[in-house]
Amino acid sequence: MKPTAVSADVLFEEFRARLKWEWLAGLGASERRFDEVAVRAARSGADLVGYLNYIHPYRVQILGVREIAYITNATPEDCARRISRIVALEPPVLILADGQAAPDALLSMCERAQIPMFATHESSAFVIDVLRAYLSKHFADRASMHGVFMDILGVGVLITGESGLGKSELGLELISRGNGLVADDAVDLFRINQTTIEGRCPELLQNLLEVRGIGLLDIRGIFGETAVRRKMRLKLIVHLVRRETMERDYERIPYEPLTQDVLGIPVRKVVIQVVAGRNIAVLVEAAVRNTILQLRGVDTYQEFVERHRKAMDNGA
Repeated sequence: MKPTAVSADVLFEEFRARLKWEWLAGLGASERRFDEVAVRAARSGADLVGYLNYIHPYRVQILGVREIAYITNATPEDCARRISRIVALEPPVLILADGQAAPDALLSMCERAQIPMFATHESSAFVIDVLRAYLSKHFADRASMHGVFMDILGVGVLITGESGLGKSELGLELISRGNGLVADDAVDLFRINQTTIEGRCPELLQNLLEVRGIGLLDIRGIFGETAVRRKMRLKLIVHLVRRETMERDYERIPYEPLTQDVLGIPVRKVVIQVVAGRNIAVLVEAAVRNTILQLRGVDTYQEFVERHRKAMDNGA
């Protein structure tokens, strides 16, 4: 799934209140965007922003006290050459931090080259932290998966499974038990760091759950604000299967915890067989509670194996 573009005007509006910055130059380039080649080459969004002493092509450049001193405390010829070098590398945005005033030569060069320049009184370190977090999330690896994504007992759970097993109906029952809906049918997943997947709902489907025979339900309208979530971190996949699939493909009691690779990160997984008369909602909540124990370092299966071993030793 291709990330949406970030342009200068989008970046400016996103942090206008937080960074209290002004737009000093390059107003005619408000739609200037991050170069797609640079985005693909970057190891993460954090690679797209940095200090002036590490100049890379197509990277947001932060100019604080030291950087402004570097480009102004020299002969006029050296100053012009240093400014030209910055502009030649086509940064999508230049940002003056630490309350620094823009040198006239830099302002003129940005106007001629149509490079947006923002100015803020916030510290350069703070600006870098804010923008790296934003760009890392925005340009993170991403994918879309089919299923119902929910907040169950405070855990982000993606319910997947074979067609016709009632995933949405299960979601509705879990919502009626006090859990929250993030997304139904399609879930946008983002790898926001090396160990974390975040799931969100596509804008078109927000607050909606489709139930066969009823149609689209506005969960927020029916159950209230507390029944929906904007996003959750994916911690568990619950996969629903029919009896024949369970008997053919899965162990009744797995010897090792199951995982599923999502964007290069292993995510815990449980498989639940769907048959008439089983309360799947209760089983899902039990699986979530067991996952919470595992995340706390409690392994019930290993404890049972150890208990069995001691019983065998005592019997011998």
